[in-house]
Amino acid sequence: MNINFQDLIPQNFSEDSRVWVYQASRAFSVSEALEVEKLLQDFSKDWYSHGDTVKGYANLFFGQFIIIMADESNTKVGGCSTDSSVRMIKNLEQDFQIDLLDRQTLAFIIKERVQLIPLEDFNYAVESNLVNAETPYFNNTILTKKELISNWIIPVKDSWLSGRIPASHINFVED
Repeated sequence: MNINFQDLIPQNFSEDSRVWVYQASRAFSVSEALEVEKLLQDFSKDWYSHGDTVKGYANLFFGQFIIIMADESNTKVGGCSTDSSVRMIKNLEQDFQIDLLDRQTLAFIIKERVQLIPLEDFNYAVESNLVNAETPYFNNTILTKKELISNWIIPVKDSWLSGRIPASHINFVED
């Protein structure tokens, strides 16, 4: 699985641009993905904050993650404009019968695919050797473009989950 997504992120956005990541409960089908990408592009073109255009970007990544970004260099994203993005996400949930707001499900790259594991099953996944310290993890807690580029997909050992892996399951080689 090619995880090089950085070239898809707009270069002309500030590194401090705000980022929101929405993880879908399943991958979108190809036809759904095309429709979602169009809706996201339309949303970002028509995104306003207090009457001013928001320099926005929205796209679907890996068929399962919606990333919305706002460059606030000129226009700050206020409560109403944030609400409009959440409303759009909720509409996508209804239209595609998919959950985009569940923060209790974790995403990893396992066997070259995005795999979702409920947080409550993380310890079992570690004990079963499905997940280890080196397993790529989608860190959806990122807040800026800079973090998106450098810290969105990271090994479990570099995430907040590292403390949940027993020492006996840490098999990475130190430099």
